[in-house]
Amino acid sequence: MTAWEHLQIVREKNRPTIRDYLPLLFEEFVELHGDRLYGDDGAILGGIGRVGGQPVTVIAQVKGRDLKENQQSNFAMPHPEGYRKAQRLARQAEKFHRPVLCFIDTPGAYCGVGAEERGQGEAIARSMMEFMELKTPVLSIVLGEGGSGGALALGVCDQLAMMEHALYSVISPRGFASILWKDASKEQEAANLMRITAEDLVRFGVAETIIPEPAGGAHMDPEKAAGNIRAYILETLPKYMQIPIAKLLENRYDKFRKVGAFTE
Repeated sequence: MTAWEHLQIVREKNRPTIRDYLPLLFEEFVELHGDRLYGDDGAILGGIGRVGGQPVTVIAQVKGRDLKENQQSNFAMPHPEGYRKAQRLARQAEKFHRPVLCFIDTPGAYCGVGAEERGQGEAIARSMMEFMELKTPVLSIVLGEGGSGGALALGVCDQLAMMEHALYSVISPRGFASILWKDASKEQEAANLMRITAEDLVRFGVAETIIPEPAGGAHMDPEKAAGNIRAYILETLPKYMQIPIAKLLENRYDKFRKVGAFTE
């Protein structure tokens, strides 16, 4: 499949969102709100859950199914207070020795005037810095779109997994076409040039694992898709829980130092 074909599946209106997956992945979940600085951002959901008996902190970007849900979640484009909520919950997880599960699904961080005034760039950069130094295991899963720094803020982790049709990129294909060719209508051509599919990212060493989806995409059988995600978490999380913290942080640092490295 081409990247454009993957993109059409990812943008399918019935594709499961984190709110669909929550009851299928976790035996218990309690949502927590607010960044304790400004407000609560509906684009990022956070809380404490239990998977296979293991308490975990969940941080996820929220996509909506209809206009009302998308307005509540700002079309999955977080504000600075969303990233600061993520930082607060990550520090709490570190304090109580809970691993962190991040679910990425955003076209990018919100770039409105208010967000910039409240320090959008600083919030994203600080999230990356704090997750790099977080003294507890972090797993990140790209559910659909992983766009730009808005996704990378939750993508600093010990292992990055991608759903089979998910995409992860420095910019959206439409943004790429607008900058490179000054023509947003070339979005399809851009998508197929950018090397942003799960297979591409695993080959480049940016992601480690591809989580299979039902034939046709996760929306064809959300329960099966959730079962594959849960199986991945239950298999992977115990391995990272056994690694000494000093070694965990060293491996995490090395993982990101290798991104973009190449030989001729």
